[in-house]
Amino acid sequence: MRVVDTSAWIEWSTGTALGRAVSLEIPAWGDWLVPTVVQYELVHWALRTVGSKAGEEIVAQSSQGTVAPLSSTLAESAAEVAEAHGLAMADAVIYATALANDADLLTCDAHFKGLPNVIYFAKGAP
Repeated sequence: MRVVDTSAWIEWSTGTALGRAVSLEIPAWGDWLVPTVVQYELVHWALRTVGSKAGEEIVAQSSQGTVAPLSSTLAESAAEVAEAHGLAMADAVIYATALANDADLLTCDAHFKGLPNVIYFAKGAP
């Protein structure tokens, strides 16, 4: 299983040079684990940049993977991850979701650089 972080998803879906590099690591839909906080971030991004119709399409697309809701247990794990790695709430939930499901995390977010089970692509370098 693989979690595709919001940053990687946006680069991939908009077809940037970085997104083309990231696309080599994009799994088949059956191997996607999609935290609900990623769905939130994607819709929020879509509403700001491309409109509500695109936001609806993103949620529909993301639902092709395995959607991972935020449970009480996951929230506790995310708080521990945030404390251990200095991550903000959303990033901690995303990373904790990956860890709890033995998944790796594909990201372009420097907050995750160097963490175990992270496939990191630096922005500005395709």
